[in-house]
Amino acid sequence: MRLPRELSGGEWPYGTFLQRLAPPVRMTLLGLGVRRQVPAGQIVIHEGIRESHLVLLEEGLTKVTASLPDGRSALLSLRVGGDLVGEMSALNNAPRSATVTTCGPARYSVIQPDRFKRFLKEHPDAALELAAMVSDRLRWSNRRRIDFTSYPVKLRVARVVAELCRTHGRQGPDGIIIDVRLTQPDLATICGASETSIQKALRELRTDGLVDTDYRRITVRDLASLRKLGNLESSDD
Repeated sequence: MRLPRELSGGEWPYGTFLQRLAPPVRMTLLGLGVRRQVPAGQIVIHEGIRESHLVLLEEGLTKVTASLPDGRSALLSLRVGGDLVGEMSALNNAPRSATVTTCGPARYSVIQPDRFKRFLKEHPDAALELAAMVSDRLRWSNRRRIDFTSYPVKLRVARVVAELCRTHGRQGPDGIIIDVRLTQPDLATICGASETSIQKALRELRTDGLVDTDYRRITVRDLASLRKLGNLESSDD
């Protein structure tokens, strides 16, 4: 099994819980849980189940979904290596509010809530970073709700793609490549629009020279113009 990124000299993605922590505190957290390695399509957290362990993602991409009244699933967010999931149930003992599923091979640690709470008491800076992380997620969720009512679909897509550049993008020869295996139905649920509207918006963004799209991959050719289109300022990140 490969070493955690912290031990192999890599950096954790910006905004993830592990990236927020000081190296010694990070190492302590990485040592708290039981490490598991799973294939794509594995459910690591089940919506509605009353359980309270946390999942610390070390490598891989996962999607967070919730059930809709009509039986469909809504894609709420994406989580990557360095992210912590399941913290709400660990702290309030309520049933899981969403399902977390791996999008590819993944490695993660399962941390029991009593060990995590003790960790937070012994490392108050980590507790503050946890509060900041939860606040950022709530802010993102609130922004999505505002976007649904305030912006046309093309601007919603521009805003979501620009944010994906920050959280999941890597620099390529022709722009910023978003390697997340994100389907148009997935993008439609994030943006709160129909798949047909998403197809039209992406076609217009391609015509404008802002993005290129391939099978489940987006390359952003002009991030500055994309952010301007989406009315995003630096402080929005």
